Amino acid sequence: MKIQNLLLGFALVLTMASCSKKSTDGSPINPGDTTVVKPPPPPVIPTYSITETFEQGKKAAYAAADITLLTGSWNFNDALIGSTAPDVKDGLASVRLRAGDIAMNFDINGVNTLFIKHAKYGTDPVSVWQLLMSTDGGKTYTQVGNDINENNTTLVTDSFKVSVTGKVRFEIKRTGTTTNNRVNIDDITFKGKGDPGIVVGTPDDGGDDGGGGSPTAPASTPRDVTAGTDAPPASGDNSDLLFGNPSNAQSSAASMDNYLVDQKYYTESYNATKGEPNWVSWHLDATNITGASDRLNNFAGWASLPANWYMVNDNAYSGSGFDRGHNCPSADRTSSANANSATFLMTNMIPQAPQNNQQTWANLENYLREQVVLGNEVYIIMGSYGTGGAGSNGSATTINNGHVNVPSNVWKVAVIIPVGDNDLGRVTSSTRVIAVNTPNINTINSDWTKYIVTVKDIELATGYTLLSNLPANVRTALEIKLDSGTPGS
Repeated sequence: MKIQNLLLGFALVLTMASCSKKSTDGSPINPGDTTVVKPPPPPVIPTYSITETFEQGKKAAYAAADITLLTGSWNFNDALIGSTAPDVKDGLASVRLRAGDIAMNFDINGVNTLFIKHAKYGTDPVSVWQLLMSTDGGKTYTQVGNDINENNTTLVTDSFKVSVTGKVRFEIKRTGTTTNNRVNIDDITFKGKGDPGIVVGTPDDGGDDGGGGSPTAPASTPRDVTAGTDAPPASGDNSDLLFGNPSNAQSSAASMDNYLVDQKYYTESYNATKGEPNWVSWHLDATNITGASDRLNNFAGWASLPANWYMVNDNAYSGSGFDRGHNCPSADRTSSANANSATFLMTNMIPQAPQNNQQTWANLENYLREQVVLGNEVYIIMGSYGTGGAGSNGSATTINNGHVNVPSNVWKVAVIIPVGDNDLGRVTSSTRVIAVNTPNINTINSDWTKYIVTVKDIELATGYTLLSNLPANVRTALEIKLDSGTPGS
């Protein structure tokens, strides 16, 4: 009996031991269990890189003034944007700093390193400049790094480490008072982690949330497009539809949901039922972004809309929580007032979630313009599809009492080639093609490279045939090519 009780007690101990679920080292609970318990990975904090190129905005005089650039408003004091031969620059323009300073009128979050390209202007003598930073909104400044002795005749890049966290703004200041020791500053790159807290590039909506203006404001007078000598050709190199008509749109009123419209500075397929374009196509080169015209913000309905079709007016998006999102951007057409004005027709707009419009798409648009500054030309097709997006007021399927569809997705295809002639003939299977497809939501990532897809993916989603004017073998190769988001891919 004692032996039997002893064996029974030993069995109970073994049973209790086998039921234990404790594991202190993350190893399997028992030899038959292959599950390893691991702690969750730490959250990944995204990084960013934002470059002020000084290619957008105009300032021809040294007098102190605020100027709106790619990254936001800057104060120029005894400084201008120079584009003459003696100005040392990467692209078309750079800052020419005389005896004053340039300073940001906005803050940026999380920046840890600044890169600044610089050189002395023309044959001017050597001078000295400093980088300063402010953590209190520009009230006080402290120097970052050492003085820079400017004796470079070509652009060089200096980096500056930023030791603070949180919001910061910067100033570049020339020391001394002599006015013949000028400095060129170009391509200021901010690198950091997290949300920088600034909108890169002028928002296509002009900064007005949800369509802008008062909901009770009367609509502007509808207008048409006036073409100037800067309008692209109707056919051949630099024409809007050189790469094809994706949906076989027709310029007949009978084709009201796939209506081909030549707006002189871009061409589109307009969908009268949805109150928005299916797609818009245009060519982009350096002549289109000269900055001869300011951003006009003259949103208006299109006066030549066929009779009996509903006209979407400039106040149609008011209070909706969606931006008037350009397809062909305002900043892609600054060669004249006619060109810029054409981009503000409501037939060029879609209801776009503010963060989608002002961050993700602004970053992509800026990137494509940078490729132009680097010596390329770009053929671009942008469109949208589906129904149902999420703006600053939440989800919606339509706005303007059901007259305007809210798309679920916004896409773009860009073909990038070096400047030259015989554009179709120069496209090969190695040509860089960027295809991006984003959800039309306000919680979108600002990094457009997160949404890179293939041309084929967009064709399957839309039913369109893109790049149809290319030779079949070239088109087939480019359809399945996945860009890396960096040059040379």
